[in-house]
Amino acid sequence: MDIAVITGASMGLGEEFARQLAARGENLLLTARSADRLAALAAELAPRHGVQVLTLPLDLAQPGAPGEVARFLEHNGLRPKWLINNAGFGEAGDFMSLDPQRLHECVMLNAVALTDLTRRLLPAMCGIASGARVINVASTAAFQPLAFFAVYAATKAYVLHLSEALHEELRPAGVRVTCLCPGPTRTQFAHNNGLDPRFFEHGQTASEVVRQGLAASDRGQALCITQTRLRIALSRLAPRSVVRKVAAAVARSLIQNRR
Repeated sequence: MDIAVITGASMGLGEEFARQLAARGENLLLTARSADRLAALAAELAPRHGVQVLTLPLDLAQPGAPGEVARFLEHNGLRPKWLINNAGFGEAGDFMSLDPQRLHECVMLNAVALTDLTRRLLPAMCGIASGARVINVASTAAFQPLAFFAVYAATKAYVLHLSEALHEELRPAGVRVTCLCPGPTRTQFAHNNGLDPRFFEHGQTASEVVRQGLAASDRGQALCITQTRLRIALSRLAPRSVVRKVAAAVARSLIQNRR
């Protein structure tokens, strides 16, 4: 059975990917740390859309977790048609004040687990006649260094570059790789990552971001920036010293004004 694998599926963009792919008739494998949230979402989506929804509670930041996903698929005769690498988090604040273990887990989840899971699932995805899809969720933070959110932005820059490279490598194999770079989005992101939520109040909804990401994948785009394209263009054209300072000032205000 072909299936869509969605990481970080218990809330936010991951939950919305599950909803929109189920509405397309795709069978789902949902993974995240919260077993209860995954079970509730599966119980809602499966009867509503007539699809199979399986859950696999995991912390992908832990060593060996991506291998557990691959083994689960193989053991149950499931073939990944979609891979939505959505799981991720950040730690906002002065780098020297942040918990080293949390920074380690951020890199492990945002970059290492994403790479490992993608590599493990791609061989099976390359054999799908109708074409397979990978959507890697990065951020507009990927386009510039971001003081006070340094590790998160660095991991998302990694995801951006890896995704664009794989887009070119895998195109002959019929696998479409898209990097989704949302701007401020109205999810639990600010609360979960120690940022001022007021900055996100006028952002896009999760539904809008996912709809744009899926449409970009349908078109075979390598990159989908959901908003603030002018700011991204300016960050690429302006001197890096200016970009660093402006980005740092914005990030500093987000952590100083958090409620």
